[in-house]
Amino acid sequence: MTGLASDTAMLMAAGLGKRMRPLTATMPKPLVRVAGRPLIDRALDRLEEAGVAKAVVNVHYLADAIEAHLGARQRQPAIAFSDEREHLLETGGGMVKAATDGLLPDPFFACNADSVWLDGPRNAFADLTARWDPERMDALLLVVTHARAYNFDGSGDFYMDGSGQLKRKLPGRIAPFIYTGIQLVSQRLLRDAPEGKFSTNILWDRAIAEGRLFGVAFTGQWYEVGTPAHIRPTEEALRGG
Repeated sequence: MTGLASDTAMLMAAGLGKRMRPLTATMPKPLVRVAGRPLIDRALDRLEEAGVAKAVVNVHYLADAIEAHLGARQRQPAIAFSDEREHLLETGGGMVKAATDGLLPDPFFACNADSVWLDGPRNAFADLTARWDPERMDALLLVVTHARAYNFDGSGDFYMDGSGQLKRKLPGRIAPFIYTGIQLVSQRLLRDAPEGKFSTNILWDRAIAEGRLFGVAFTGQWYEVGTPAHIRPTEEALRGG
């Protein structure tokens, strides 16, 4: 580990990728190529550059394809799989299963397998590490301003105060910060979690109520790649077009 808060990241790769259809009719979304590389390889490349030693990848939809693809990868980080073939558990349930199976330390990074970003002066995981305070935080989310979010046309996710504490966007309003899909998570966030399938939002809401959900503003560039229409503009941006 190279001075990071954790040596392990969970890559969330189990989803159905419905918004990316028809590409995901026969291919899991993490294997969709952007500028010549599968999305999951781009995320793993960023983990390798940051010095993260281990990636825990959860799989459900077309799991065999993801396992075969990553089995051929001869680079860091080392990869372990969390098998959700029987039941898709969503983000929260997926983290709880991997933690219960002993695959995740305290704390651990979590990252959407389809996240695309370019680091700023510091890499994303160093940004999270620099702000991490386990005494005050159950989770620390990497958030980005609208100006640094490409292809994003939503209204944002969070407000953030001067200490970094996060609050939810109010209905009908615009919030200045967007969640990038990357976070640093304490095992405390997962305590007394629901059984089976559930969203991390349930745990975040409890952390917000307890004043323990924080954010750090990303200094790089983040790309929304949610639909086929997002692929070409993302490729042009990555190539400097």
